[in-house]
Amino acid sequence: MALCGSRALVGGCSPDTSTSRRGLLSMLPESACTFYNNRSKSSDGCQKASMSLKNKGPPNTNATYGYFVYEVGKRWCSNFPINGLGSREFHNSSTCFSAGTAHDVSFDNFAPEEQLSSSTDSSDQKITDAKSLKLSSGSCYLPHPDKEDTGGEDAHFICVNEQAIGVADGVGGWADHGVNSGLYSRELMSNSVTAVQEEPKGSVDPARVLEKAHSSTKARGSSTACIIALTEQGIHAINLGDSGFIVVRDGCTVFRSPVQQHDFNFTYQLENGVNSDLPSSGQVFTVPVAPGDVIVAGTDGLFDNLYNNEITAVVVHAMRAGLGPQVTAQKIAALARQRAQDRDRQTPFSTAAQDAGFRYYGGKLDDITVVVSYVTSSSDA
Repeated sequence: MALCGSRALVGGCSPDTSTSRRGLLSMLPESACTFYNNRSKSSDGCQKASMSLKNKGPPNTNATYGYFVYEVGKRWCSNFPINGLGSREFHNSSTCFSAGTAHDVSFDNFAPEEQLSSSTDSSDQKITDAKSLKLSSGSCYLPHPDKEDTGGEDAHFICVNEQAIGVADGVGGWADHGVNSGLYSRELMSNSVTAVQEEPKGSVDPARVLEKAHSSTKARGSSTACIIALTEQGIHAINLGDSGFIVVRDGCTVFRSPVQQHDFNFTYQLENGVNSDLPSSGQVFTVPVAPGDVIVAGTDGLFDNLYNNEITAVVVHAMRAGLGPQVTAQKIAALARQRAQDRDRQTPFSTAAQDAGFRYYGGKLDDITVVVSYVTSSSDA
């Protein structure tokens, strides 16, 4: 994440000598998810859940949110609480998988037909009534290596019964003011969970959720936010800032939420103060979905380091291999981290930096949060 609302700058790359533009800011990272109700040690920050519109369980038993607290060399993870849940309310619960590299996915000689292309015809034919759909979701969080001791500045949640997910990315510029913006992003996501649980069953309004969560968040700092819910109209989402999501269908990226920035590396952000952008500034989307679609949400640690076709390529390979959403999230996050550490490859961030007049090449090391949701038919439960 880049600038905080106070317009603080943190140098990160050298501007062109011919320009007087500001230097790059240290953008702070992505989200980590833990289940507050049942925290346990594990090997990484990855998790999996399934969400269905037909769930009839109590509203407050399946919200998962929070952040991973890290010890040096260790990561925390937790399982979804399953007390009081029958097999019809909760499917595919699991512990964390160890995060491996995406060694079986190569992009240097990647087949053109698996890259970004148009699929309007198949998209129109596949749309299904969302009442018959469910989401099976998994997530993975890789904090910036320098922030493992504090867990980084991201947060995200998965509400199983309510069919909602969210990610938030604390703004790194606050560190210059002695503020850990991760406290803000975590409280924002926690309050989002509360707001989601107050929504009508099967009709979660992400914009209303974000409005309520923002008004209730009092921590110092600022954050981006992206909240997505499965409704009768498809997926309903709001995105504010440079986090976001894509929808993959038939090996093609058929939707990508736009980035909202005031300037290069100066993202829209929510804050408890006068400098805040408003939740109403967020962009609202309704995207029809069908069985077989894959939703990939993440923070800028993902989208600054991987192009859409690279993310889609991992999804295609994972689906062909029969991998679940959690493992897919792991592989996407691992590839994003690989790209972030590669100084010899063009990335979305380096492209944007060059377009803004900066001399910059390679990836951007950052927190990386990835949430993957498979759209399937409820009859597959």
